[in-house]
Amino acid sequence: MPVSFPLAPSVAHPLASPEAHPQASPEAHPQASPEAHQRNRGAKARRTPVTNEATISTSHNDAGAKGTGLTYKDAGVDIDSGNNLVEAIKPLAASTKRPGANASLGGFGAVFDLAAAGYKDPLLITATDGVGTKLRIALDSGIHGTVGIDLVAMCVNDLVVQGAEPLMFLDYFATSRLDVTVAAEVVKGIAAGCIQAGCALVGGETAEMPGMYGANDYDMAGFAVGAVERADLLTDDRIAVGDVLLGLASSGVHSNGYSLVRHIVDLTGLGWDAPAPFAPGKTLGAALLEPTRIYVKSCLALHRAGLVHALAHITGGGFWENIPRVLPENAAAQLDGAAWTAPPVFTWLMDQGKVAAHEMARTFNCGVGMVVAVPADRVAQAKTLLEEHGETVFTLGAIVPRGTGAPVRIDNLEAVFTRGAGR
Repeated sequence: MPVSFPLAPSVAHPLASPEAHPQASPEAHPQASPEAHQRNRGAKARRTPVTNEATISTSHNDAGAKGTGLTYKDAGVDIDSGNNLVEAIKPLAASTKRPGANASLGGFGAVFDLAAAGYKDPLLITATDGVGTKLRIALDSGIHGTVGIDLVAMCVNDLVVQGAEPLMFLDYFATSRLDVTVAAEVVKGIAAGCIQAGCALVGGETAEMPGMYGANDYDMAGFAVGAVERADLLTDDRIAVGDVLLGLASSGVHSNGYSLVRHIVDLTGLGWDAPAPFAPGKTLGAALLEPTRIYVKSCLALHRAGLVHALAHITGGGFWENIPRVLPENAAAQLDGAAWTAPPVFTWLMDQGKVAAHEMARTFNCGVGMVVAVPADRVAQAKTLLEEHGETVFTLGAIVPRGTGAPVRIDNLEAVFTRGAGR
C-alpha cells in the first residue's frame, strides 16, 4: 500500500486513534465548542485548530468582561472549554494516521486520498449508527471508556459485510453541559475502536446544548466511510445452495436490545455496582458494558482470500431479520441451535425476564455476532484463517432452497440457552 498521503491541514477534527492512545487525555476528545460545538466558526466551531479570533471574542466581549451584559457562557455554552478540548486532542488525531489520511486537524472538512490508499476502481460504502440505550448504563454506572468502541463497531461491522475496508470515521457528541473528563473517556474508546478497525478518526462535532438533555447526559452518533474495489463488492448473487454458514462468537450483548436488558435489570432490583451474577469478578454495569466485537480485520482477510460468499452482522432483529438481508430470494438459512451455546449473560437475561427463546433470537445476537457464508469445499481453510485472527468459530448450518418456507430456520433453538447452562 502506498505511503500515507499528507492531506492538507484541512482534515476536520480527527480524533484519532487508539488503543495506542494513552495520550487521549481527559481533555482529549475534542468535541468542543458551542451550541453546536462545531468548532471554528463563531459560535459553531468544528473540531479544528482554534485560531479564529471571532470565536474567542464571542466569550470575551467587552460588555461581558465589564459585567454589563450576558455572555454565551452565561447561557450555558463554554467556548473556552471547548477550545481547550480541541487543543488537547491534537496528539490523538495525529495517532490515527493511515494511508490516505494523515488525521491532522484543519479546516472545514476531512480529505481522503483513495489512490494513496491503493484503490483503483473503488465504490464508497457508508454507514451510520449509535449505541442506543446502552449509553444509559454508561451514564448511570459512570463507566464511559468503552461505549466509544461500541460506536465504531456498530458502523464498521456494517461496512465489512459488503466487503468494504473502513477508511474514515466521524462522531457527533451532544450534551447539555460539556464535561471534559467524560468526553475524553468517550473519545479514548472511539480512538481504540478506530485502531481495531484500521480507520482514521478524521472529524467530529460536539454539541453543547443547554436544556436539551439531563444535566450529565450525553448522546452520540457515528459515521463511517469505507471502500471496496468494484469487482470485490459482496452481493447476494454470490451465495449458493450448499454454502456452509459459520458463526463468529460475540463478546456479549453488543449494542442491541438494551431497553429489554435494562427492563430486566430493573425487575431484579440489582444496582449497576452489584456483582454480575453471570460474570464473576465484574460489576453488573461493567459486565453489561462489554464492548461490541469488531470483526473487520478477520472478515477482510477472509474476503481477500476468496473464502467468503456473504456476511451478516447480527444486530437489532437478531437472526430472523439480519440473515435475510444477504440472501437471494431462492435461498434460506438452515441453522442448528445445538451448534453453539449462548454466553451466560443471555441465559441470565432469559431466566430473569422469562423471555421466550424465539424472542431472544429476534432481539439479541445470542452469542453470534457475525454469520459467514463460505463455499462447502473451503470450510476448513476459512475456519483456520478466522481462528488465526482471534475468532471463535461455530459451524451453524447451511444454505438450503427456500421453497415456501421462512428465510431463516433454526432447529433446536432452546439448546442455545440450555446446554452447559446448568439448567
